[in-house]
This record gives sequence, structure tokens and C-alpha cells, in this order.
Amino acid sequence: MAKREHISETPATQFLKCHEVAFSEHPYEYLEHGGALHSATELGWDPHSVVKTLIMQDQDAKPLVVLMHGNRKVSTKNLARQIGAKSVQSCEPEVANRHSGYLVGGTSPFGTRRAMPVFIESTILELPKILINGGRRGYLVGIDPQVCVTLLGARPVQCALAEILS
Repeated sequence: MAKREHISETPATQFLKCHEVAFSEHPYEYLEHGGALHSATELGWDPHSVVKTLIMQDQDAKPLVVLMHGNRKVSTKNLARQIGAKSVQSCEPEVANRHSGYLVGGTSPFGTRRAMPVFIESTILELPKILINGGRRGYLVGIDPQVCVTLLGARPVQCALAEILS
């Protein structure tokens, strides 16, 4: 039997347990700037089913969370139009850390320090299961993507750009 690595609780796993959400744990060897493509490769998952959590902000510097396929980028222009903002851009890492309470690379949409509106690429909701950050670098959790809608109030958007191949 393979040795199962114990992962200590994070605000994300506490949030999921508190809401009685079933999830699987997927630790992997974290690589700085490796992103979702690295974690998908490490875990043997399709990068389309590994969801990245991005902390972005609108023109008034109001933070928001975007959940996107691991092999796609966000069209900030399309996103802004769909959410009624003039513009949307990524937050600087230290600003994202401050809003979420997590370190970039370990950002989970669950258990964030600050409540923020959440937007999810609509095609993620068609997947049977996703891997998403569990609140620590090198640690993903497997969940039903509908959890993002029911617990976070995630609003579906269509803002994915073409597939990232590297």
C-alpha cells in the first residue's frame, strides 16, 4: 500500500469540511511558476480539468476571483464586458496574497481572507470532477465543480482564450 502523505488543514479544507463537501487530496511537488500545467503533469490529469484560481481586480481596484481551466488564459476584455466592469487585470502577487490570505501558487477560492465575487469559466461546470487548489502550494483537492456555484456563488462567464500548449 502506498504511503499516504498527510496534509495539514488549510482554511480551504476547513471551509469544505464545515460545508460537508467530499473532496480528494492531491499533493504534488510544487514548482515555482510551474502553474496548473505542471501540477496536471505531476498528477497525471488533463490540464483542462485542473482549475486555476486567479485574483484579479476591476478598474476601481476591487478584487474578484476567476476560476479558469489550467490550459487556458483569461480574456480580460471579455470578462470585463460580461461582469459590467470597464476593465479587469491581474493583481500583483503581494496584492493577491493580501486579498486572499494565501500565497500565489497556493490560492484557493475557498476560505479566502476577504469575501470576493467569484466568476467561473462556464465550461468548467460541464466537467464531472475538477482539481483546484486546496490552500497550499503543491496541494490540490478534487471536487465536483458545482460546489463552486453552490458554496461560492460563482457566476458562469465565457472568457477563455485559446489553449496554452506550454
